Amino acid sequence: MSSPVIQLVTDSGAQLPPELRRELEIEVVPVSVIVDDVGYREGEDINLRSITAALERGAKVSTSTPSPGEFLQTYARCAEQGASKILSIHTGGALSSTANTARLAAASSPVPVHVVDTGTASFPVGLCAWSAWDALQAGADIDEAARLAGDTAEGIDSVFVLGAPELAVRGGRLPAEVEPTGTPLIGFSDGKLDVLGDVHETAEAVETMVSYVTDKSAGRPLRVGVGHIGAPETADGLETALRQHAAVEELVRYEVGPSIAAHTGLGTVGCVFHRL
Repeated sequence: MSSPVIQLVTDSGAQLPPELRRELEIEVVPVSVIVDDVGYREGEDINLRSITAALERGAKVSTSTPSPGEFLQTYARCAEQGASKILSIHTGGALSSTANTARLAAASSPVPVHVVDTGTASFPVGLCAWSAWDALQAGADIDEAARLAGDTAEGIDSVFVLGAPELAVRGGRLPAEVEPTGTPLIGFSDGKLDVLGDVHETAEAVETMVSYVTDKSAGRPLRVGVGHIGAPETADGLETALRQHAAVEELVRYEVGPSIAAHTGLGTVGCVFHRL
């Protein structure tokens, strides 16, 4: 009897860079980005440059999860291409209805679908999918791969400077009482944003974020992603500093997409990581 073909699926909120998406052979369901009441599919007809221009001109920007029908189309396509099981890994339910929508679609899928609610968002979701892929490549079954994706989610940490705290407040991701005196430095874990303090210049932001990673690494090797929204110089400095960090075993740059930019704003830059 041949082994089951397990297909990975995620949503575009996972912010997977194209080369990593190809390596993981993962199907991505686009999140809808609404700009001045017009809907666009993330990664298909809107990109970071477009959303940056929209934010710069003060457009009204929001996001909407994929519909059950969009998930079902993806699951059906995976089945047609030979998948006998699907592992669908998504943004946390406390932040988005994506995982619940995936579950609704899974009930009608032509092949069994195991949905993982990661409890997190943005590239941490991509890291969870990456861990699941590692497990599958090592011969794990779908339940073990799902468990390891969940374990990764629990161990993921991130630190970043928040470009537009008012967007995070409006989206319910940051307490309304936050009144920064500089650029807010944010930690993200357990599905919540925590204000760690304020920074006032690029060098201070980079130094503080690297110190945060150092403190959290506990001497273990790290898998790290660095991303930004309209702050390439800060991201370059952060990447350079982290690549010199003895604990950083793997580092990838990713482009923060419109679905995240809509909630964090221009000037956001940071890194996400977990211990291997």
